[in-house]
Amino acid sequence: MLHAIALSTHLLAAIIWVGGMFFAYMALRPSMTVLSPPDPVKLWGRVLYNFFNWVWLSIIVLVLTGYWMLLAVYGGFSLAPAYLHIMHGLGLLMIALYFHLFFAPYGRLKKALAADDFPAAAAQIPKIRWIVAINLMIGLANAAIGSGGRYWSW
Repeated sequence: MLHAIALSTHLLAAIIWVGGMFFAYMALRPSMTVLSPPDPVKLWGRVLYNFFNWVWLSIIVLVLTGYWMLLAVYGGFSLAPAYLHIMHGLGLLMIALYFHLFFAPYGRLKKALAADDFPAAAAQIPKIRWIVAINLMIGLANAAIGSGGRYWSW
């Protein structure tokens, strides 16, 4: 029963994070072309603030449930199948990229927005977009590995 709860919670946290990146990159970003400056950068500041609160929660849930399942279900890294090792590595990479995004370009975006320096804030958006694009691709790959990895025959 605990395994089912951990797995479901793990999956929901991944959906929130990866789905949010997909929405932001594929739907929200192209839709902002109808806005006039500085409205897009103001909106990004608000959207990212709200979304990043969910990402922090998702990361905590993913780490706790992932390591719990790894230890309780598989008995640790040495007994875990290869696809879980790949997921683990990709997950750590995603977290590292998110930390960089949050503390560097997003930190500069927040500071610039607080000072009403919209050109400086807008300069951070392409940096954030690239990191989100990379993390989105990694997240989608991780989802494919998580859903199909157990069926690989190596």
